[in-house]
Amino acid sequence: MLDVKTLRDNFGAVKTALAKRGKDFGLEQFTALDSRRRELLQKTEQMQARQNAVSKQIPALKKDGVDTTALMAEMKELANELKSLEPLVKAADEELDSFLAALPNMPHESVPEGLTEAENVEIRRWGTPTEFDFEPRSHWDLGEALGIFDPATAVKITGSRFIMLRDLGARLQRALINFMLDRHTRHGYEEIMPPCIANRQSMLGTGQLPDKEGMLFALSDTDYFLIPTAETPLTNIHRDEILDGESLPINYCAYTPSFRKEAGAAGRDTRGLIRSHQFDKVELFKLARPEDSYAELEKLTADAEEILQRLGLPYRVSALCAGDMGFSAAKTYDLEVWLPSYGRYVEISSCSNFEAFQSRRAKIRYRDSAGKTAFAHTINGSGLAVNRTTAAILENYQLADGRIKVPEVLVPYMGWLPTI
Repeated sequence: MLDVKTLRDNFGAVKTALAKRGKDFGLEQFTALDSRRRELLQKTEQMQARQNAVSKQIPALKKDGVDTTALMAEMKELANELKSLEPLVKAADEELDSFLAALPNMPHESVPEGLTEAENVEIRRWGTPTEFDFEPRSHWDLGEALGIFDPATAVKITGSRFIMLRDLGARLQRALINFMLDRHTRHGYEEIMPPCIANRQSMLGTGQLPDKEGMLFALSDTDYFLIPTAETPLTNIHRDEILDGESLPINYCAYTPSFRKEAGAAGRDTRGLIRSHQFDKVELFKLARPEDSYAELEKLTADAEEILQRLGLPYRVSALCAGDMGFSAAKTYDLEVWLPSYGRYVEISSCSNFEAFQSRRAKIRYRDSAGKTAFAHTINGSGLAVNRTTAAILENYQLADGRIKVPEVLVPYMGWLPTI
């Protein structure tokens, strides 16, 4: 959530920053909503001050024999007026809060200008696209031929855009999860196993609500949602807390299944493991002081990249332009892995600094050495999206006979099997 004081004092700068996202957010409404709320609060405070002052006078006046009938009548009328103002103040608060909750974060000054992914800026590449001396196959064709993908049974059990892994496919997925968690915990991340269901307040805190409500799986007759990412529970661990500034940065990692109503027409992305309603992900999360948060974003991005490097998967890193960034992000790097069947790089991780946007919504603060409190900055990213990593391994490590070579770092996790 954006800072109200910043909106009041630097309205023009905020409007200019949000315009870089390429949408009209009706920012002019803020002035009217904020003025209405402040007028009601000022009127309430003035009436309460009058009420308090007169209430203190009345006992002394009575003691001196002064008739207080008129004052008592005034106080009764004032009390009724204050009571009638309560729903108006509440409505003004809710209207302003609802408006602010729908505003995205402001892009950081270093974010490239642009509106679509075509205007994202490539930062670096690692490795070279895999070449074969035979016609490479897609990961879904490889998986089905090996008997490790079973999409038909997944459709029978649930429906379209779900996948079931069997035997060595399931083992490979588990191996990747364990490998990723082992690497990240060695880098100082505390492993968390959070709930996979979150309440509405948690979704609001991370910005999934109201922005992404149409993509979320809501549980009927409750105010709960299946999490779209472990970012949601990890961010809310410290909701409504004031942390010791000396404890920052805090680093968490977690494996969870994730659930999203992925939109789009049927096609290549809906086959196999690239875009499904349920997928596995290892998430990285940091809480940092504002002055350290961009350095921590670089560290987190490097930790996600290390997984790809150790797996020997070619990838590139791009800085997203303002119009292509997520709702809550101030700056985002996308890691894209090479998929031979696509003939291009495909997103496998987004690493973002949200600055104080999420912590202001979730009320996550820290106290510095001088005793002053401030909102912490939140940083997170996939380290990595496991399903897409499995797809990338199948495609980049495929052999001419249809088998899959197991990446060297995963061989111990696969019971020393050299191939699938």
